[in-house]
Amino acid sequence: MNPVNETRFLTVPAEDAGSRLDSYLASHLDGPSRTRIQRSIEDGDVLVNNATVKSNYKVRAGDKIDIDLPPSPPLEVVPEPIPLNIVFEDEALVVVDKPAGLVVHPGAGNWSGTLVNALVYHFNQLSSSAGLIRPGIVHRIDKDTSGLLIIAKNDLAHERLSDQFRNREISKIYTALVYGNVRDTRGEIDARIGRSVKNRTHMAVVKEPRGRSAHTSFEVVKRFNEFTLLRVLIATGRTHQIRVHMAHIGHPVVGDLTYGSGRENLIRDVNIRRAVMGLGRQFLHSAELEFTHPMTGERLRFVAPLPDELSSLLAAL
Repeated sequence: MNPVNETRFLTVPAEDAGSRLDSYLASHLDGPSRTRIQRSIEDGDVLVNNATVKSNYKVRAGDKIDIDLPPSPPLEVVPEPIPLNIVFEDEALVVVDKPAGLVVHPGAGNWSGTLVNALVYHFNQLSSSAGLIRPGIVHRIDKDTSGLLIIAKNDLAHERLSDQFRNREISKIYTALVYGNVRDTRGEIDARIGRSVKNRTHMAVVKEPRGRSAHTSFEVVKRFNEFTLLRVLIATGRTHQIRVHMAHIGHPVVGDLTYGSGRENLIRDVNIRRAVMGLGRQFLHSAELEFTHPMTGERLRFVAPLPDELSSLLAAL
């Protein structure tokens, strides 16, 4: 049986008022370390009065805290001979083209069979900056999203790449097919994203002070009957960002059963409807990645072609 997240609810008593949130939780929860608690706060899995806050938030008497903690991870990652599509490799980093269906790192319900399990099998050295179960992982893409990812082989490379992400110096361009006719040739979506109050496994567009800022820009590549092919650039990298933002403007990503469920039933062409329902993934692909090499300073750019299943759907359209 796969372990499931543990949800806890706490009300801050008067004697604990003024404590840092991470310290308060560390002293009132059995098991999770302060580092793990801080990661959960950062990921939006801790709400104070239904709002996300930072680890250094000073709790107040009567605060209602909702904690959604994942189960404790295994102590080590087991190497697995999962094949990798390596686009680039040198002594500092690796760029891989991840297939859809492959989870990036171990977590609840996916302790094995992940990209990380493959990485520790194929490479003798990976950075440790992201923790024991995320060696080498600088950034992530969703399980059912394909495309380019940067993997760091050492901690210095990891730190410098992370700085580039933080400073928005890395260009991440996605190809997305969305439902409907997107009216504007180009567009910008600037809307905060946080954990959905209705369903904690989903993300949602939220208002301040909840969530984190998120910016997505897009341009139309081609229009089809009932669909639009987009080139999408994200300035931030929030969980499910493109999927949430596109659904927010009424054009969910094709094949996205979380944020666009039911739209496939409205497709008028029976053959196209069947093709979409049989896709088995969302039409979202990390197609282009441009960044500065963390050791040499050289500007690098990589392009990953669309996987066959996505190309086939476009051909059908």
